[in-house]
Amino acid sequence: MSFKDKVAIVTGASSGIGAAVAIAFSAEGASVAIVGRNQTKLAATASRCANSLVIQADVTNDDDARRIVNETIETFGKIDILINNAGGLSFGSIFDDKIMTAYDSTMALNLRAVFRMTSLAVPYLIKAKGNIVNVSSVAARTTQFALESIAYSVSKAGLDHFGACLAADLAEHGVRVNTISPGPVVTDIKANCGDTGSWDDLKPFTALNNVSQPEEIADLILFIASDKAKSITGSNYITDNGFLIKRYL
Repeated sequence: MSFKDKVAIVTGASSGIGAAVAIAFSAEGASVAIVGRNQTKLAATASRCANSLVIQADVTNDDDARRIVNETIETFGKIDILINNAGGLSFGSIFDDKIMTAYDSTMALNLRAVFRMTSLAVPYLIKAKGNIVNVSSVAARTTQFALESIAYSVSKAGLDHFGACLAADLAEHGVRVNTISPGPVVTDIKANCGDTGSWDDLKPFTALNNVSQPEEIADLILFIASDKAKSITGSNYITDNGFLIKRYL
């Protein structure tokens, strides 16, 4: 796949799936706006990209979101691809008083920020006949871990439907919209939310007894964003090592 002369914005690109996607796009010839909050981690990602623009920003801040789009246009002149990858998890059960704090912070990052980033980028994506890939989660389709992360599961379910609705809205403009729903992937999300457990602990919850690496998800995202997938829109691709089909006897 070649992305020569293409411009991609990747949010949450300082580590994990976002970093892997940015590096993969760059390797295929794209210019990449690498967006994240951690300057040190962003620099590490940028060091592995040939033509990148580092934008330290918080996508939940409307002014920052506007700056991300404006700086990308000022530097590269267009936007062909938007990867809405930034996301996070805040623990909180419906049975405790942390639930609304968890809900507000999770929805702000996982759903509202995607609405805002997308609304700002859409005029340029229409002009370029580009496409959007939203990074969701299999948590949107299961209640297995919802007791302490119900806000996360609900935010991702909302993101799934947003992608489908947006695909219908933008089809007439020649812009494709698709969603990727990973299962467990080795990223910083555990450490960021204070979970000290091992990723290996999640292997038994998958049919293949495996947890993915970020590069595996990046491979799928690049295919969906490429011209090889030019007939695909409004779809949601699950890549979860069989998490959703795991049988418990």
